[in-house]
Amino acid sequence: MNRRFLLRLGALLGAGSLLGARANERVAYKDFKKETPVAVVYHLDFGDPNRFGQMLTNISNHLSVYDNDPFKIKIVVVAHGAGVQFFLKDLEGTPWASAQYDREALFSRVKQLAQMGVEYYLCEITFSRNNIPKDKLRPDEFLKWVPSGVGALGELQAKGYAYIKVG
Repeated sequence: MNRRFLLRLGALLGAGSLLGARANERVAYKDFKKETPVAVVYHLDFGDPNRFGQMLTNISNHLSVYDNDPFKIKIVVVAHGAGVQFFLKDLEGTPWASAQYDREALFSRVKQLAQMGVEYYLCEITFSRNNIPKDKLRPDEFLKWVPSGVGALGELQAKGYAYIKVG
């Protein structure tokens, strides 16, 4: 079996860590590839939890029309700015420390989508400019670093990913 098949199968089964995926690995732009007939990048630069919930619903609906098949569609969410808050262990010491919403319920939905192959790319610049320690990021293998969120958006579009922004 080839590595691509094993990685897709692992993502589908939520077993990425068993196949050698590392939590919070860094993805280089040169490693971005369009390997499915349909590939989409969702842009998350906002901090409204209701809007984020709608985005997760849209992604779920999007996957469903492709039978939740990671060989038919690849979805990536790129988060920067206020959008990174949804992936942090806690909000203490961040610009969003006073935010009040059910963070665990939203992240549970993030995890469910990750089990269907959705990956989430987090902007290193956002963490650096907001003095957020990188170890505040939850340690899940589907959460990956990119040097710049907006840079990743441009690179993915150049590789053939369609661009969607909710709201």
